[in-house]
Amino acid sequence: MLLIAKRLMKLQLVFKYLGLLSNELFIFILVLNTLLYGHAEANRPKAELRAYYKDIPVGSSVTLTCSVNPSSSGWKYFWYRGEKTSEPLTSQLSAAPIRVSEEGVYWCRGGRGEPVYYTEYSDPITINKNVPNKAVVTLQPNWSEIYRGETITLRCEIKDGGDTEWEYEWKTSSSEIPSNQNEHSISPVSASHSGVYRCKGREKSEKSSTDWSDPFKLTVSDKPRPVLTVSPSWLSAGASVTLNCSVKDQSAGWRFLWFRIAPELSQNIYNVVLLPGSTNGTQRDSYIVHGQTHTAGYLCKAGRGDPVYYTEFSRAQFVWSADVHSSASLTVSPDIAQHFTSDSVSLSCEGNSTEWRVKRLVEGHFASDCSYWGTMTGSTCKLNTYLLSDAVYWCESGSGEFSNAVNITIQSMV
Repeated sequence: MLLIAKRLMKLQLVFKYLGLLSNELFIFILVLNTLLYGHAEANRPKAELRAYYKDIPVGSSVTLTCSVNPSSSGWKYFWYRGEKTSEPLTSQLSAAPIRVSEEGVYWCRGGRGEPVYYTEYSDPITINKNVPNKAVVTLQPNWSEIYRGETITLRCEIKDGGDTEWEYEWKTSSSEIPSNQNEHSISPVSASHSGVYRCKGREKSEKSSTDWSDPFKLTVSDKPRPVLTVSPSWLSAGASVTLNCSVKDQSAGWRFLWFRIAPELSQNIYNVVLLPGSTNGTQRDSYIVHGQTHTAGYLCKAGRGDPVYYTEFSRAQFVWSADVHSSASLTVSPDIAQHFTSDSVSLSCEGNSTEWRVKRLVEGHFASDCSYWGTMTGSTCKLNTYLLSDAVYWCESGSGEFSNAVNITIQSMV
């Protein structure tokens, strides 16, 4: 019918050109052509476009199907995205579906014959691309420094994940093999766990997944040793002294424990005694000892987390006090403040004790016994000249008393 209408239109134009067509006949042919052509257009089939899903899952695609009703053979299908006038995305000889991974407005239509007879365009379908959820690796506790022996948890969080059920996947450059859960605990953590960790989530229902998270670098450091300072380090009997304990990453939830050290001469060791009020640790990193009446040594350490993780003990720091009640005393021979490396120096302990040891403290080192840098005979320590060093020297009695302390400096011979 469409072909007849087209031929009438051509005939109408030829007759009109040759002047062989009366006005009445021209109008008749025009009306007939309009009726025939309009009827043909009204019967033009329309393609139908269907989409099973209109949202493209992350990293996936959706299926589109085009059909012509009533169904008949010989149709070729043309697919479009964007404008109808654009070049077809693809064409195919069957009604098989296609898969698309780009968002946009889609149409289709059918065509057959030569010249090609096209159906009407289908109604448009808008396909949207889901914005990918973002996976993020977080650390609990959220401390900037992690130390060997601590307990930590790495967590894979899906931003804006809502109530979606997720499966998780991890990868790392460390020796650790994380589970497929969103949380992975390590206890105790060690240097071998240092490395880069990444994770991603996969929806259980649609099997679409997030991208890999940004890399999270975990560095496990050796157990820290806090630094203890005392002020003043020389004081009059009965005065107060302030202890300060500092740890790297000071703001990371540390609590501080404070100790006094007392000599146990029979075993050549120090007993460590917890100072009052610091059983559970103090939040402040300072501690004041009131009314100190004799020379004493102090230590500190810090703890954090649950279960509590403790640092090493600090190095001992001594506060030298003029103890007027002490029966112990130290004498130096020769009795001068500055000695030369060639001098023979002896330190003698006196008082109501049969057990003595001579100690020295070199700045930045541990307190050590005479046996390491001299020869102890009875209550006298003779210093080895080649081991002389600027230091503070004192005596400790078997009953735990400290003598006066002597600061000795060594001058090299020129």
